[in-house]
Amino acid sequence: MVPFHFDLTTPLGIALYVILVLFLAWIVSRITRYLILLVIKSKKSDRFGRTSIQFLRNSVKFFIGICALIYIVLTVPILRSKATIIFSGAGIIAAILGFAAQAALSNLIAGAFIVIFKPFRVGDYIKLDEKRVGIVEDITLRHTVINNFENKRLIIPNSVISTDSVLNHTIQDSHVLSFNNFKIGLRADIDLARKIIREEAIKLPMVMDTEAESIDVRVIDIHESFIHIRAYVWMNEPFQEFRGKCALKEAVHKRFILEGVDLPIPINKIEHIE
Repeated sequence: MVPFHFDLTTPLGIALYVILVLFLAWIVSRITRYLILLVIKSKKSDRFGRTSIQFLRNSVKFFIGICALIYIVLTVPILRSKATIIFSGAGIIAAILGFAAQAALSNLIAGAFIVIFKPFRVGDYIKLDEKRVGIVEDITLRHTVINNFENKRLIIPNSVISTDSVLNHTIQDSHVLSFNNFKIGLRADIDLARKIIREEAIKLPMVMDTEAESIDVRVIDIHESFIHIRAYVWMNEPFQEFRGKCALKEAVHKRFILEGVDLPIPINKIEHIE
């Protein structure tokens, strides 16, 4: 591995030898990671393969470093002799180190399981709970990085996220059925409200339906002060669902006011008027 000759019996020779080996390991790691990065870029549309390759890229630096350290210990006489002594009576030390490394090892194994079984991939839109939601940006040996919609990174240990229930919006199909709820007054023209909702929905660029009649709009319930209507709208991109819902609510509300659709009035307001 090292083409140069060093006097491994002197501290200076050992130091230069160790520096050279680590430098060569760093060069190999950089080249390997760069080659893997080129493969990742060529697989932009294949998130299954891209996730595995990116995890491999994150692992390369760690494993090459471990191999370099083992190589140094085995090739430097004084380190090899010391290692033999240490490992021959290292039962207690090994137990302590094993206990200390338990969390790190569980994260490593969990990360490998995530890459193998693929409950989510790099680029997937996932949700763990109301606060932990976003796009998977990276899966490292220790943790998974999620970029939420505030451009903030959630760093979650692999051992934690692998045991949580994960809602994956994009694991099979990027299309999403969006529930859009509206309230109209008890005396409102339901057919007119349904017509307005459908017409405004098909104007949105992220909506898949091209004909108003294909959008399902149902009366969910009739309450004391309003009628609950829900529009089931298929959108072609889950990342645009929130924007689409906001745009649809605004457009529908403006049309309701413009065309005189009766809006709900709270019960306490009616009592006050009487």
